[in-house]
Amino acid sequence: MLYALARVSFALRAQVYTGFSHMKVSTLRALSPADGRYADKVDGLRDIFSEYGLIRFRVLVEIRWLQCLADESSVPELAPTSNVMKDVLNHIVDDFSLDDAERIKDIEATTNHDVKAVEYFIRERLGNGPETQTLKDFLHFGCTSEDINNLAYALMLRKARQDVILPQMREVRAKLQAMAREHAALPMLARTHGQTASPTTLGKELANVVARLDRAQKQFRDIEIRGKFNGAVGNFNAHAITYPDADWPAISRRFVESLGLDSNPYTTQIEPHDWTAEYAHGLIRYNTILLDLCRDIWGYVSLGYFKQKVARNEVGSSTMPHKVNPIDFENAEGNLGMASAMLAHFAEKLPVSRWQRDLTDSTVQRNFGVAIGYVIIATKSTLRGLGKLQVNNEAIQADVAQAWEVLAEAVQTVMRRYGIPEPYEKLKALTRGRTVNKELLHEFIASLAIPDAEKKRLAGLTPETYIGLATDLAEKI
Repeated sequence: MLYALARVSFALRAQVYTGFSHMKVSTLRALSPADGRYADKVDGLRDIFSEYGLIRFRVLVEIRWLQCLADESSVPELAPTSNVMKDVLNHIVDDFSLDDAERIKDIEATTNHDVKAVEYFIRERLGNGPETQTLKDFLHFGCTSEDINNLAYALMLRKARQDVILPQMREVRAKLQAMAREHAALPMLARTHGQTASPTTLGKELANVVARLDRAQKQFRDIEIRGKFNGAVGNFNAHAITYPDADWPAISRRFVESLGLDSNPYTTQIEPHDWTAEYAHGLIRYNTILLDLCRDIWGYVSLGYFKQKVARNEVGSSTMPHKVNPIDFENAEGNLGMASAMLAHFAEKLPVSRWQRDLTDSTVQRNFGVAIGYVIIATKSTLRGLGKLQVNNEAIQADVAQAWEVLAEAVQTVMRRYGIPEPYEKLKALTRGRTVNKELLHEFIASLAIPDAEKKRLAGLTPETYIGLATDLAEKI
């Protein structure tokens, strides 16, 4: 019967899980906004970080370890599996469904042990056949539960990074890069300490953010995702007593790497979670840059540098009909804060465990999806906000055009070139505490003992044209 099922595939098995659709609970009763108000924004994370996702990854690890042992010549009692049995084992992983996960939870209700329930479920699925008894005897061979769990969580975070987080980061980057290039030459008054400063361009300021995000994204992308598979306290005790001639560190390394992870050979019962802290810190650094952008955009909206596209039926204020609030950037800022707070706890707590292990990490790890959910909610809100922005060229140009005092930097720097004493002090006396206009500045330039060509060049300068290499820098991002 088992072989017949394998030959016709498992096409008629229980419907593959597609998102809790048949057991959907109203989002109005959700405890977390990630599963309530913002549920539609985090759908891409559900199959990864839900209880179903954790169980599915545990099943994958158990099956792949069994297959690894079957292919290992130093374990002669376990013969290589036939093609039919390979199909059977692969289908347990590939066709894993919500019904399968619920069956495991039913078994757990009896065993009171979640990982052991996975083992018993696989034994059920293998049934009885000429190959199955030995296979069932080698299920979970040499493993502690943490061997299964640490790889399951590592696979979760790897998949989330690859399939959800990095694509979202790339989308944010592409939008900002396009805006930086589009507005590379648009002069804008800079503000340092909130005060008028040398002009820049809107595109250059956005290019600065792109450059920062690039670095944070690369650092996050390159973090090693590690796993351990070395038994109860990390010494291959059970493995070595059973098969003393096998090279268990090498077997373990090959197995972990076959899952796309980096092997950590030195651990206690648990993988020490140092890489998880790096992963969390990598996201925190990215979040910080994005939060900085959101606050700056919020300020530019307040200054009128940006207008926001108005949806006909949206309401900006319950009492002031004229308002169009920058709510997407505010939403992003709040959710970035929530994400980073949780990620900081992961980074501080997870690498700390009493002696060879305690269970304080287990309950914390179950919240990975919540923290990353807040990251995704925030990035989507940022993208939504950026998509609604309309540059107000008139407001930006009017602001910079009247700021003649910013040319004091240009004039005093050229004065230094020609050896005029105390140039900074002279410009300070001319500009500080006074309204500086074109006439005042040109009168001062005309009085300088510098070449006429330089006087002409300085007199032709305006706040809008005093932007250095900003345009070129923005276009090259």
